[in-house]
Amino acid sequence: EFAALGDDALAARLAPDVPGVTLGAFLNTDLVGLLTLVREAAPPLAHRVNVYGVSVAPPARGQGVGAALVQAGVELARSWAGVTSLHLAVMDSQPAALRLYERAGFRVWGTQPDAVRRDGRVYTEHWLSLDLTAPA
Repeated sequence: EFAALGDDALAARLAPDVPGVTLGAFLNTDLVGLLTLVREAAPPLAHRVNVYGVSVAPPARGQGVGAALVQAGVELARSWAGVTSLHLAVMDSQPAALRLYERAGFRVWGTQPDAVRRDGRVYTEHWLSLDLTAPA
């Protein structure tokens, strides 16, 4: 999906009126990765931050870009007052992403079968969380 994003789509994702914070990873001057953090707005949920749109361009994979983005996202979320947990979902078609999140300390707490249907395929989605109150 990252490789298919055009300049207009990237600009829209990074626009100042879009909720959350998007982190970018660069190799030389090329944008090669993105990660977006969105804090829940409702007061009973404001301790939660959701991680969305984590992506690394195919030529940059295997170079630690994803791990650096996740680490930077975790550190940023830890700095926000009152935030105690990060949450994300990953499809079963992305085992490398699942391993990346688990290495960063995320744990699967639930699995949703038949979560996404795309191009005639059915995907299961794993839901993960990271407890930010635990020692880093």
